[in-house]
Amino acid sequence: MRAKTVLPAVAMTAVSMVLTLAVVVMWLGTAVPWPVALVVGLGIDGGWLATLAYERRLAAQGDHNRAVTAVGWSFGVLAAGVLAAHALTAEESAGAWLAVAWLPIAAKALWLVHAMWERTALTPVALDAIRGIQQEARDEAAVARARLRAEAATEETRLTAVTEAGARVARVQAKTAQTLSSAWSTLETARAGEETGRALTSVTARVTPGVTPRWELPVWGPSEPLAARSLESAPALTDEALDVIVDEIRTSETPALSYREMAARFRAAGYSASEVRLRAAWKRVA
Repeated sequence: MRAKTVLPAVAMTAVSMVLTLAVVVMWLGTAVPWPVALVVGLGIDGGWLATLAYERRLAAQGDHNRAVTAVGWSFGVLAAGVLAAHALTAEESAGAWLAVAWLPIAAKALWLVHAMWERTALTPVALDAIRGIQQEARDEAAVARARLRAEAATEETRLTAVTEAGARVARVQAKTAQTLSSAWSTLETARAGEETGRALTSVTARVTPGVTPRWELPVWGPSEPLAARSLESAPALTDEALDVIVDEIRTSETPALSYREMAARFRAAGYSASEVRLRAAWKRVA
């Protein structure tokens, strides 16, 4: 893995050094003897290599020196400047020389990338551990997403079932209310009818002569709770005691109460007697 970054940097450095040396010899060779131009080119390349080697030594020790880095970049800029100046003064192929003038700067940038790679490089054991942690995190996230989707689907199904059940109950209640309303309307019509009223009056006539009862509609609403003392638990009354109680209830108001009103008050008072005995006692006292 290290070769992926160091080999391009080495190749770019070699190319830039050769170009710098060639340009210095060709450019200065016309003004000074070529050995002098060669020394100048080697000096630029030597300074470039010396600072690069020292930077690599410091990097291997885990250290860094800004002064050395500045000197190395200065040599790189100097080499790039020499190539650019030669390209601008060349009469032929100026564009080609100018196109390769950036190679020293590119070589320094590649060494910078390689240094960053070394500072962040990890061992295979650490990389395997990181991959394992990442895979475990992905597995946990996938399981959590699947659990959330399953819970959401279950909740949606439950809400749908509850909503449908509530709708069915509402429809049944509405239908029942409509039926009761229709029955109530029929009873009210029968109660208000003139012919029906006379027929019901003749059927439900009071025992007391001259008093016309009023036919009441059945109660449509919540039922009343039973008394605390049930009929079964009440003590049985003798015929004499039953006659006395029935007569007291019947004559408690003027005019005397009807059998239905007397029976209702008899039950409400907590007394216990069968319908047959209660009606027989009514007949005896009335």
